[in-house]
Amino acid sequence: MAFVLITSGVFLAAAGGWRSYVMAREAIGPLVHDGDPTRTALEATRPVIERPRVRLFARRVFLAVGWLVVAMYGLYLLSVGDAILVR
Repeated sequence: MAFVLITSGVFLAAAGGWRSYVMAREAIGPLVHDGDPTRTALEATRPVIERPRVRLFARRVFLAVGWLVVAMYGLYLLSVGDAILVR
């Protein structure tokens, strides 16, 4: 049982951490680059909530945090598996 918990914990921690990093990088990427000036000018006339860049950023940050929760659950499984192994 401990082996299964540790193995799945390592997998979840690694996969969740990597996917969280990728999603956070994708969220910040468009903010670093200027983009098309015409499109930026058109989007500036819309309310902040309706701008596609803002919605895309919020969705990617939400997904990054979700993957981070998966990674933390993997760390929890690791600690439970280690506690079983120590007994």
